[in-house]
Amino acid sequence: MTQPQLSVVIPAFNEEGNVATLVDEVLAALRGVVPFELVIVDDCSRDGTLAVLQAAKARAPELRVLAHQRQSGQSTAIRTGVKAARAPWVATLDGDGQNDPADLPRLLAARDAGPADVKLYAGWRVNRQDTGSKKWASKWANGIRSRLLRDATPDTGCGTKLFERAAFLELPYFDHMHRYLPALMQRAGWKTTSVPVNHRPRGAGASKYTNLGRALVGVRDLMGVAWLIKRSKLTDVRELE
Repeated sequence: MTQPQLSVVIPAFNEEGNVATLVDEVLAALRGVVPFELVIVDDCSRDGTLAVLQAAKARAPELRVLAHQRQSGQSTAIRTGVKAARAPWVATLDGDGQNDPADLPRLLAARDAGPADVKLYAGWRVNRQDTGSKKWASKWANGIRSRLLRDATPDTGCGTKLFERAAFLELPYFDHMHRYLPALMQRAGWKTTSVPVNHRPRGAGASKYTNLGRALVGVRDLMGVAWLIKRSKLTDVRELE
């Protein structure tokens, strides 16, 4: 297989009704655009997700399937995929099908036109297709996060992202870190930018999060990220001739 220039990483947990369509949509969006691989990490699903993915490999030579032996959460699944990725840049999508793979070429175009010190292009769901309570909870959480972290990012919860693999792997790892990638990248000295993307209703299955559960975890994580930013120090290095 040609060395990929892009690795698409998708975490999946109990998404047997969504992953086959998602695979086909990634193929349609990227074939002929960029040499790529598709890495789907199954987070110990209890349904038929793995069987669906195994069947998909027959029509998708770009597809690699990794399987956690115990459920570890979305951030760990993303990190597993990024560590296994063979390309220098990684794009992520959620496994529920709400992120549109057709947006990936748009993020690649933004990267190609952007400065070299931008290491993260974050999707911005300008027309969210969620319940009213979920949209309200997200707006409330984004407002608090923005005021505390000052990451200048309107939507950190969008699963559609494009980032440099090496920069991601230098970030501090913790559960739920995927929700704070803009702030963590900026803490590391890199720039980030937001790109408007499409958002769709969930096709099948049910959300793995509740508004209350997300909020309780989010407060703790937000305090931790704020502490990391406050304690960080950046410096420039010059190599002597």
